[in-house]
Amino acid sequence: MAELALPKPSQVPSFKEAWSWVARGDVALALGVVLVILLLVTPIPPFLIDLLLALSLTASVLILMTAILMKRPLDFTSFPTVLLVTTLFRLGLDVASTRLILGHGHEGGDPAGQIIQAFGKMMMGGNYLIGVIVFIILVIVNFVVITKGSSRIAEVAARFTLDSMPGKQMAIDADLSAGLIDDKGAKLRRKELEQESTFFGAMDGASKFVRGDAVAGLIITGINIVGGILIGVLQHHVSLGTAASTYTVLTIGEGLVSQVPALVISIAAGFLVSKAGVEGAADKALVTQLATNPVSLGMVSAAAGVVGIVPGMPILPFAAIALGAGVLAWRNGHKAPASEPVTDIKTAEQGDEPIASALAIDDVKIELGYGLLGLINDLDGRRLTDQIRALRRTLAAEFGFVMPSVRILDNMRLPNQGYRIVIREMESGMGEVRIGSLMAMDPRGGQVDLPGEHMKEPAFGLPATWIDEGLREEATFRGYTIVDPATVLTTHLTEILKDNMAELLTYVELQKLVKELPAEQKKLWDDTVPAVTSAATVQRVLQALLRERVSVRDLPAILEGIAESAPHSPGVMALVEHVRGRLARQLCWANRGDDGALPIVTLSPEWEMAFADALIGPGDEKQLSLAPSKLQAFIGGVRDAFDRVAQAGETGVLLTSPAIRPYVRSIIERFRGQTVVMSQNEIHPKAKLKTVGVV
Repeated sequence: MAELALPKPSQVPSFKEAWSWVARGDVALALGVVLVILLLVTPIPPFLIDLLLALSLTASVLILMTAILMKRPLDFTSFPTVLLVTTLFRLGLDVASTRLILGHGHEGGDPAGQIIQAFGKMMMGGNYLIGVIVFIILVIVNFVVITKGSSRIAEVAARFTLDSMPGKQMAIDADLSAGLIDDKGAKLRRKELEQESTFFGAMDGASKFVRGDAVAGLIITGINIVGGILIGVLQHHVSLGTAASTYTVLTIGEGLVSQVPALVISIAAGFLVSKAGVEGAADKALVTQLATNPVSLGMVSAAAGVVGIVPGMPILPFAAIALGAGVLAWRNGHKAPASEPVTDIKTAEQGDEPIASALAIDDVKIELGYGLLGLINDLDGRRLTDQIRALRRTLAAEFGFVMPSVRILDNMRLPNQGYRIVIREMESGMGEVRIGSLMAMDPRGGQVDLPGEHMKEPAFGLPATWIDEGLREEATFRGYTIVDPATVLTTHLTEILKDNMAELLTYVELQKLVKELPAEQKKLWDDTVPAVTSAATVQRVLQALLRERVSVRDLPAILEGIAESAPHSPGVMALVEHVRGRLARQLCWANRGDDGALPIVTLSPEWEMAFADALIGPGDEKQLSLAPSKLQAFIGGVRDAFDRVAQAGETGVLLTSPAIRPYVRSIIERFRGQTVVMSQNEIHPKAKLKTVGVV
C-alpha cells in the first residue's frame, strides 16, 4: 500500500513567511479582490458591514484629496484601477447590505448596521418620501452632471492625445537629432508620452464604471424597496405602513451610504481629467487664474453691491462678498506696477530672448509634410531618425568630421507627402515619397516595367516607380532595386550633405573637431596654430578638400602638410595642393577601380600647354584666362571622353599636371561635379595605373 506523503516540517511555511507573502503588494491586491467577490455570495454580520462602509467613505475622501493635490494627471496613473476596485467594492457592499435588509428588516433595531440606520434617519428627517427625493437627486447629480461630464472630458482627452502622438513623437526625435536631449532623456519622454496616451485611454473606459455604478445603485434601491415591502407584508405579516417605513428607511440609508462615496470619487475623476494642461496643484491654478485679475475682481465687487441694494435682497451676504472682492482687487491692482521692474532700453535688449533666438540658424533641417509624420515613428523597423543617426556616423567615418545635428520639423505648406532639405536656412533639395509604397529602380537606368507611379528618383534623377508592397517579390525577381520611403529621403539627404560639406565645416565645427583630438594630435595642432598659420587658414584648406569630397580624417597628415608649406607658400591654393600630395595614398585608394588599379583619363599635351599659357598673374594671384571657344571645346572633349569611359564600365579620374590642376577642377566642377581631378604629384609610387581615355 502506498504511503501518504506528508510535508516535512521544514517544508511547511512559517507564519513569518506566510505574512511576507500577504505583505507583498500584488498578493494583497489579489486577496482584496477575492474578499470583495466573497461579499457578493457570503453573508456577513452587521458590525462588519459598518466597518466596510466606514472604509468605503474614508477611502473616497482619500482619493478625492489625492486627485485635487496632484500636480498633473500622470502622477495618479493608477486611478483607473482604483476606480474599478472601489466600484466593485461598493457593489459588493450593496449586495451584502441588501441581504441583511431583506432578511432581517422586519426584526427592527439595526439589522443592516448602525451606519445605514443613521444615514437613513438623518437624511429623511422623519419622512421617508424626503429621503427618496434626496436620494434620487444625488443619483441624478452624479449620473447626469458629474459622471457624464467627466466621461466626455476623458473621451475627448483620449482622442486628442492619440491624434497628437505623431507630432509629439516627432518633436522628441527632432530634439534628439538636434542634440538638445540625449538618448536617456528621449527614452524618458517617450515613456511619459506612452503613459499619457494609456492613462487617458484607460480613463475613457474606466469612467463607464462610475456611470454603471450610479445606474446599478438606482435599480438596487428600487428593488430593495419593492422587495422589502413584499417580504414584510407577505412573509412576515407586517402592516403595509410599517413595512414601507422600515424598509424604505434602511434601503435609502444603504443607497445614500453607497452613493456618497460614488459621488466623491466621481468628483475626483472630474478633477483628474480636467487638470490636463494645468500646471501645479488645483488650488494654486485656481488662485492664479481666478483671483489675480484686479479688473475681474472689481466687476464682481460692483455686481455684488448692486444686487445687495435691490429691495427684498439680504444685504449682509452680498455686502460681505462685495467688500472681500473689492479688497482683493485693490491689493492686486496695487501690486501690479511694483511687480514690473523698471529697466532701461539697453537692459531690455540684452534680456530679450525671443529676438536673440530668432538669430539662430539651423545648419541642417528637414521639413516634412503632414503625411510623412509616420516616418518619425517605427515604420517596419526603419525609423527616419535612426537612419539619420547612422548616416552621421557613416559620414564621420568617411570624411573625418561629425556633421551638425539634423533638425526635423513639420511644414503644413508642403505637399502632403513632400519634404524639403534646408542647409543653413537655404533650400537645397525637395522631393516626395509615398508612405506604404516602395521605390523600384532599374540598375541599368531604364524604366521599371511594373504598375505604379512613375517618377524621378530625387537624389540622382534616375527613372523610378512607386510600387505596392505586394509587388516586392516580383520586383526583386526581375532584378530591380527596392528602396523604402525613409531610405529614399536619407539617400537624398546624404548627397546634399556631401555637396555642402565645405559650408557645414564652420569655425565652430572645426573647434569641436579639434577638441575631440587625441592628446598627441592636439599637441600637433597647438604647434601649428597659431605659430605657423591661423585656424581660419586651416579651415579654408579643410573646406577646399571637402569640396572635392576628400576625407579630412587623417588630420595629422593634413596639419603636417600645412606646417611644411605655410612658411614658403602661405596661399590657400598652394597649401591645398601640397596637402593633396601628402594624401596621395588616400586619394589613390579612394578612387581605385574594382580591379585595384586607378583608372585615369589623361589630358593631352595640347590642352596642358593651352592651360599653362592661359595662366596670368604672379604667384598665388594667378588666374585662368581661356578663350570662350577653347573653353567650350574643352568641355565638349571632357564629356566625350568620360562618356566613352562610362560606356566601357569604368569611372575615370582626370589626370593633369600639378600647376594647372586647381584651374581644370574649377571648370569641371561646374558641369561634372562628381568627376575627380588629380595631379601627377598625387599618384602614389605603389599605385597601379590604368589609362582608360584621353582628353
